[in-house]
Amino acid sequence: MKRKVHTAEFKAKVALEAVKSGLTANQIASKFEVHAVQVSQWKKELLQNLASVFEGKRQAKTTDEQEDPAKLYEQIGRLKIENDWL
Repeated sequence: MKRKVHTAEFKAKVALEAVKSGLTANQIASKFEVHAVQVSQWKKELLQNLASVFEGKRQAKTTDEQEDPAKLYEQIGRLKIENDWL
């Protein structure tokens, strides 16, 4: 007998259903044709890793915001030197 391999999207869909609906793990398991223990594990993993979804985006944005003024000041300095030279 071959094991089913579920995609990350499917796992997320099932886990989100477990979090937001008032259904039991057994009801969700029968709806998606997976084992109830699997539903509970995916729900637990979703809740543990939920904060990491927002961590990476915030840090990248902060880095971009810090680089932009530095690049602008560099360009201003370069243009000033060119202007003085002319």
